[in-house]
Amino acid sequence: MEAESNGTARKSLEQRAQMTELERLRHSCAHVMAMAILRLWPEAQFAYGPPVENGFYYDVELDHRIAPEDFPAIEAEMKKEIKANHVFEKIVVAREQAIADARSGRLGGLSERPGQASKFKLDLLQQIPEGEPISYYRNGDFVDLCAGPHVMRTGNIGAYKLTSVASAYYKGDEKNPQLQRDRKSVV
Repeated sequence: MEAESNGTARKSLEQRAQMTELERLRHSCAHVMAMAILRLWPEAQFAYGPPVENGFYYDVELDHRIAPEDFPAIEAEMKKEIKANHVFEKIVVAREQAIADARSGRLGGLSERPGQASKFKLDLLQQIPEGEPISYYRNGDFVDLCAGPHVMRTGNIGAYKLTSVASAYYKGDEKNPQLQRDRKSVV
């Protein structure tokens, strides 16, 4: 198993299938937060967005340094996506399609971003073993490389609060880019 950005082993599909409802909710919130950040800063590049014990986060590379003053704008965009009540749709694709979508900037984005490949998604695709299904999840315009699972719809997300922003090295290695880690708690 490959290491995730926080230094833990990559979860197997079986482990992901055993996520609790709270973990599914938290993971779904990470996708909604990523979509909100992209609406504000379309150039954002996303790495990981897992649930954690007290909430969730998404590691993001962005020239703009997200600060507590940005939290209300991010939360307002999240509320719009939750109100839209979009389905979390799973899409299984061939490896070649996933690579093409990452190169076009579509993965971890709201649309294709010419000249801006989804560099972390290209790297993550290399970590998926041959023969393992490759899947995306789409909610609204946001499409991300993801094994899931998620709640059924964005409208299933209830209370959440942005609580902090920190830094983390991609894959926990100081030789890799330092990413911003936006953290939220789910109530």
